[in-house]
Amino acid sequence: MPKKKSNIVISNKRATYDYLFLETYTAGIQLVGTEIKSIRAGKVSLQDSYCYFEGNQLFVRGMNVALYSWGSWGQHEPKRDRRLLLNRKELRHLQAEVKKTGVTIVTVKLFIADNGYAKLVIALARGKKEYDKRQAIKERDVRREMDRDGY
Repeated sequence: MPKKKSNIVISNKRATYDYLFLETYTAGIQLVGTEIKSIRAGKVSLQDSYCYFEGNQLFVRGMNVALYSWGSWGQHEPKRDRRLLLNRKELRHLQAEVKKTGVTIVTVKLFIADNGYAKLVIALARGKKEYDKRQAIKERDVRREMDRDGY
């Protein structure tokens, strides 16, 4: 019997406003305890989360996975740092890019893949300036007006 398709998609809307994405990657997450059950319930916040290197491993910090309501003694720590799973070539490339000034790795989206594993979309990003943000707001408003008028 095939698994049903999951519709869990948690996005970091603030990141799209604050950063210009240069490259995106899809990474697996090393989870413990009841974290996957909380993710499947949609109890995750990517607000203020970012990625950093410790040695040659990539971790995500600031991702809040809420406690599982039906869990007992095997609960996980909600705000712990979680290891991301990428291949070695991608890790080396990201580590070299982060050493450049003004570039960081931010979380964009968390979803459940077809095989049932939680995946995190991360992006190599550069911070937007204030005038870039204003320009993005103008473009969004113009697009909304054109859709409203039927162009």
